[in-house]
Amino acid sequence: MIILGIDPGLTCTGWGVVAKAGSRLSHVANGQIRTDAKASMAERLVELDAALSTVIDLYKPDTGAVEEVFVNVNPQSTLKLGQARGVAMLSVARAGIPVAEYPTKVIKKALVGTGGAEKQQVQHMLKILLPGVKLAGEDASDALAVAITHANMLGSHR
Repeated sequence: MIILGIDPGLTCTGWGVVAKAGSRLSHVANGQIRTDAKASMAERLVELDAALSTVIDLYKPDTGAVEEVFVNVNPQSTLKLGQARGVAMLSVARAGIPVAEYPTKVIKKALVGTGGAEKQQVQHMLKILLPGVKLAGEDASDALAVAITHANMLGSHR
């Protein structure tokens, strides 16, 4: 089974793909999608959708998962994050792929054992769980964490 994880963001969206065979996980790919900050909101969302569609076409995931939005101090930032998240969910769903959602604390707990884990702890666990993985950046590592969480949760929340 091929699993796509997405860490949505308007400036930078991370994506990660893992393969699950029984209880074994392996790294397939990871990356980041950066949108043009000078473009209009609509153009940036189209750019994000096109890039995610390319990832989906290339890796053909069986299922996907997206990190849930957390509330920022700045409501405008939360709104922009929500729009990017909506596009990410739409891109996956439009391809006919089931998509799940996980809060940040659940993702951190699934990987590190505590919902309050630091990003460095998550990245360290990724290197243990996916030996030899080269992370494309912080957002890509977060997306791999989403994919691994979904891989571990499959069947348990249906």
